[in-house]
Amino acid sequence: MALPRCVSVLYRPPHGRDTAAHLIDHVLPPLPVRQWVLSVPKRIRPFLHHNPRVAGAVLRIFLRAIRTTLRDASPGAGPNAQIGAISFLHRFGASLNAHFHFHVCVIDGVFREDREGSVQFYEATHLTASDWDQLQRTVRHRVLRYFHRHGLLERHVTDDMLTWQASGGFSIDASVHIPARDRPGLERLLRYCARPPFALERLEAAGYGASGGERIIYRLPRPAPDGTTALSLTPLEFLERLALLIAPPRIHRHRYHGILAPNAKLRHQVIALGREQGGVEALPSGQLDTQSLADSSGGATPGRRTSSRWAALIARIYELLPLVCPSCGASMSIIAFITDPVPVRSILTYLDLPSRPPPLSPARAPPQTEFGFDQSAEFDPTDPEPIAEFNFDQSVPD
Repeated sequence: MALPRCVSVLYRPPHGRDTAAHLIDHVLPPLPVRQWVLSVPKRIRPFLHHNPRVAGAVLRIFLRAIRTTLRDASPGAGPNAQIGAISFLHRFGASLNAHFHFHVCVIDGVFREDREGSVQFYEATHLTASDWDQLQRTVRHRVLRYFHRHGLLERHVTDDMLTWQASGGFSIDASVHIPARDRPGLERLLRYCARPPFALERLEAAGYGASGGERIIYRLPRPAPDGTTALSLTPLEFLERLALLIAPPRIHRHRYHGILAPNAKLRHQVIALGREQGGVEALPSGQLDTQSLADSSGGATPGRRTSSRWAALIARIYELLPLVCPSCGASMSIIAFITDPVPVRSILTYLDLPSRPPPLSPARAPPQTEFGFDQSAEFDPTDPEPIAEFNFDQSVPD
């Protein structure tokens, strides 16, 4: 049984591996990186989910607090030192639920320009767990003050949230630290931060349920608090959950901050800091022999923006070996690139593969009748305010 066609449209097969490979090879220098995760109370998550401006304001508050903390924890940095960070705004949880939170990968230290115009890095060697607790209290106070100042929450609500036990629903975790030379570990962390809302390998069609309708099973990565290990949904229920996780238009999947910002003066120096010349510095370890793939696929063209070999990049992103024979396991080499349609069609026919593209079906009208919508109502076009049959509250927070 096939899954809904829209699943392949909403899902990105590389699981964020292409983003992680780009950040490793072309953005982040070989310096220690720490992941900072900010979760906010359920009371204010709808504001972040529906209003990108509010979400951006909370992210800026979080980044400013991290910058101050890292300056204090980096001896000799000075008050003008800047951080380098990449943020990922997650709108989802592990069970296809709406859960807005922030993942920020920050180079574990600060940067400062010296008198000669070169960049200097100061590692945050004095960072302790007590600094996280202080940072959490600072972020909670500033975020709630922002919500009150902009009329999103009333004063008595913010005062009540400040009196909640512990952190008042705010949570900051900075326990994940990647050393400077652990590039495979950093790439795995970036894949996790850039992952899509759901994992296709946990999704399967389960035939028809007791009610007679088609069902989709989504296995959870860990049991829910009530013991549930999988979700059983109809196709429409599954699409409804995915629709809630789609970001508003023109929203970036990840953003650069501080000295890694696109317009930062020293960005090119930070990216080149400590990198080896002439190619990718490190590839992820594992079963993939990426070095032999790179050697067999030939060198990169001089002057090209990317220095990655195409076979090694495919092996990293899709975790398959494009230059290893699937039948005997021997190494393959490129003989020729065939672009003429006639021999291409002959080869595909010999291999018993489709040799012609599938026909394009004409577009159809919206399936109004399939959903049982009443289309018999008639409205007077001259009436400026037609009376609606149902009155729905469509207001959303600013």
